[in-house]
Amino acid sequence: MTSHTTASQPSAARSASTELRVPGMILGAIIIVGLLIGVAFALNALTGIFASPTVGSGVEASPRPTGFAEWASWTISDITSPQFYKSPIASIGLFLGAALAWWAWKRGRAWAGIPVSYGSGLWPWILGSASLSLVLSNLAFGWRIDDTWQSTFIPFVCVPAAIVLIYGAGWKTLFTGAILGAGIATPLSIPLIVYVTEPLGLPGVAANTMAMALGTAISCFIARFLPWMHLPAPTAAPAQDIAPVTTTSGPPTLWKDATWTMRRVIADFSEAQFWATELASIGMLVGLAVTVMIGPAELVSLIPQIIVAQGLTAAIGVVVWRKGLRGGGYVPTYIPVVSVAPACVLVFGGGVPAIVLGALAGALIGPFISRLVEAVLPSDFHPVIAFTFSMAVTTSIVVPSLSLILS
Repeated sequence: MTSHTTASQPSAARSASTELRVPGMILGAIIIVGLLIGVAFALNALTGIFASPTVGSGVEASPRPTGFAEWASWTISDITSPQFYKSPIASIGLFLGAALAWWAWKRGRAWAGIPVSYGSGLWPWILGSASLSLVLSNLAFGWRIDDTWQSTFIPFVCVPAAIVLIYGAGWKTLFTGAILGAGIATPLSIPLIVYVTEPLGLPGVAANTMAMALGTAISCFIARFLPWMHLPAPTAAPAQDIAPVTTTSGPPTLWKDATWTMRRVIADFSEAQFWATELASIGMLVGLAVTVMIGPAELVSLIPQIIVAQGLTAAIGVVVWRKGLRGGGYVPTYIPVVSVAPACVLVFGGGVPAIVLGALAGALIGPFISRLVEAVLPSDFHPVIAFTFSMAVTTSIVVPSLSLILS
C-alpha cells in the first residue's frame, strides 16, 4: 500500500499464475473462518464470567472521561475503534503484537509473518505520528463527546500514516502528519453525521470514513505547498530482474496457498492502522477476548458476531481478488472488515443472513470501488483516500439494500 503499482514483469506474472490457486485458498478460507466461528462461540460462552462492577470493557461509548486515568484509557481504546472494538486491552494487545512483529522482522525471524507496515521500515514513524495525532484529537475535540459525540479516533487510521508513507521518515513528517490529522480529519466527521448520515439513516461509520477520505485528500494537497515537506527521491530499479516476484516462497503447493490465505485474512484485522501483520491482529484478538471476559455482558454481546463477520468478509475478499494478490500484488481486502461487515452486525442485531450478505457484498463491492478511485489519484495522494472513500460508499449502498431485503 506504499504505492499505486504492483509487480508487472512478465516472468513474475508467469510464476504468480501458479500460486494462490482456488483450491488452496478456499481451503484456507474455510479453515480460518471455521476457527473464528469457534472463537466466537467460546467468547459467547465466556462473556462476562469475570465481570466486575468496577471494571469497564471500553467497548461502547460512554460519557466524556473525567480524570487522567479515564482519559488515558479512552484515548488508548480509540486505537481499536476502527474495528468497532474500542477496548484499551485490545489496543494494548495490538501494539504488543505489532512491536513483536517489528522486532522479528528487523532480525529476519522466519516467524515474523507479513512484514509490519508493508515492509516499509516506517512502522515506528507511523506509530509516533498517529499516536501524537490521536492525543491532539482527544485534547482538542474530546469535550464534544457529551454534546453530540465526536469520533476522536479518526486521525489514527488516516492522515498521519499516509503522510509518513508518502514523505518518509523524519520529525518534520511526523509532526506535520499528526497536526494535519487532528486538525482536519477529526472535525469533519460531525457535520457529515449531522447533515448526511443521520438524516439518511446511515450508520455513523459512513460519515467517519468519508471524513478520513476528505481529510487525507485535503492534507495531501496542503503538504504539497509546505516548504519543509519533500518527496523522497525515487528508488532506482534493479538493472536485471533476477528472480520472479511471488507472494508465497518456494514452489507453490496447496497447503502454502491455504496457509497464506489464513495469514492474509488475519492480517486484514490490523490493516486499518497501516500495520497489517498477523502478530498485531492476534495480539488485538487476545486482548479483545480478555475484554469480553471481564466486561459487562450487555456491552460486549455482539463482539463474537462482529469477529465472524469480519473474518468472513476478509476470507471472501482474499479469495475473490486473488489475481491482484499474486506476484506480490496488493488489493485492499480489509475495506469491509472495518466498515460494512461490523455495521451490518450492529444494524441488524447479529443475525446470520445479515452477517453473510453483508460480508459477501462488502468483499465484492469495496475493493472494486476503491480501485476506480485509486486509478485517478495523483502520485502524492495516498491510496487510503480511495480505501476510506470506498468504505463510506459501500456502507451507504449495502446497509440500506439489506434493510429492503431483510425487512
